[in-house]
Amino acid sequence: MPDTKPPYDAPLGRVASGLYILTLGGGEKATGMLASWAVQAGFEPPMVSVAVKLGRHACERLTAGEPFVLNLVGEGQTDFLKHFGRGFEPGEPAFEGIATTPCPRGVPVLSAALGHLECEPGEHLDSGDHRVFLARVVRGSMSGEGEPMVHVRKSGAHY
Repeated sequence: MPDTKPPYDAPLGRVASGLYILTLGGGEKATGMLASWAVQAGFEPPMVSVAVKLGRHACERLTAGEPFVLNLVGEGQTDFLKHFGRGFEPGEPAFEGIATTPCPRGVPVLSAALGHLECEPGEHLDSGDHRVFLARVVRGSMSGEGEPMVHVRKSGAHY
């Protein structure tokens, strides 16, 4: 059978990105998800963009303007990937066995993360099967030493 992948599949998949745990909400409504499509998007004011798949519960909440935290995953912190990679249903506890501290807005910050950025979503734009959020960074800090984990996919057609 001939290879039916488009010629841009391999190079698109190799566009490197960081790995983050996006957390939002507080108390019983707190949740988290693995996010790899996040990037700095401005200096003054400090901005980031993050893409979330349409239909995810987190996408709806970000569209409604809920503040969120981008927790930076460090090299070797694969436990975060295993825990948050599967996703959580609305109301399902997302932080069992994970140490967190609430930021001033009540959103969980992962205590063991390399660092974090507290963000307020602003504009958004649908981009194919994802929604891209532009968000202002209001606070952040490094809490660990080391390098961030970098992610490179083999395919530009799927995760």
